[in-house]
This record gives sequence, C-alpha cells and structure tokens, in this order.
Amino acid sequence: MLLDGNAVIRHHATMAKRDNALVHEFLSLQARGVLALPPAVRAKYHLDRPGAQVELTERADGVLELRPQIAVAASKAWFWTEDWQQREREVDAHVEAGRVVTHRDADAFLAHLDTLAALDSPDEP
Repeated sequence: MLLDGNAVIRHHATMAKRDNALVHEFLSLQARGVLALPPAVRAKYHLDRPGAQVELTERADGVLELRPQIAVAASKAWFWTEDWQQREREVDAHVEAGRVVTHRDADAFLAHLDTLAALDSPDEP
C-alpha cells in the first residue's frame, strides 16, 4: 500500500516460497514510487537495456505481477501483428512436420521454383 509519493514501503512476498520462486527478496519503494529490481534480475530479463519496460498487473487477490517487456521498434512492429504471427506458426508447423526443402545454392533454389511454377501452370497448347 502506497501512502503518498514519498513513502518508503517494504513489501514481504509471502507467496514466493510456495511458488518455487527463483528470486525472493525484499524491495524498498523509493521516492516517487521508484522500485529498483536486483541487478541480476535486470540483466537476466534484459531490463538493463534502454527502452526496457515492465508490465504491471494488479490482481483481485492483491498480488502485483511484474512481467518484463522489451520495446519493439516501430519499423519492426509488423512482425508482431496477429496476421504475421499466424503465418509464422504455419511455417513452424511445416518445419516440424518435415515439409521443407533445402537447396545447395541459389541456382538450385530457382530451378526448384521453376519446377513448382510449371506444375501450377495450365498445359500450353
């Protein structure tokens, strides 16, 4: 519970031991609500990089959940759209099922594409 913006509060994570936590520490909330995560945790989850963010979720049972998030550059946001991720899942399924072809070089790849195109095109008179 935060009483005001300058309060220093100790939080005791009683659930941590039951949840097989990898880290169980007491953190002090500093002025203006700043919470400093241990250096090892920041490094493990890449939260020591510029632009790193933490998602906060307040649950109905009073538990506060923190999830590390790494900001995505706007030029790469297309990759994370649902449409693109669905296509990635389809490719993963093909790879897992062994429905892939590898080629020794670019010429072999292009020849394979020509073969596939010929199979798809209607017979010529």
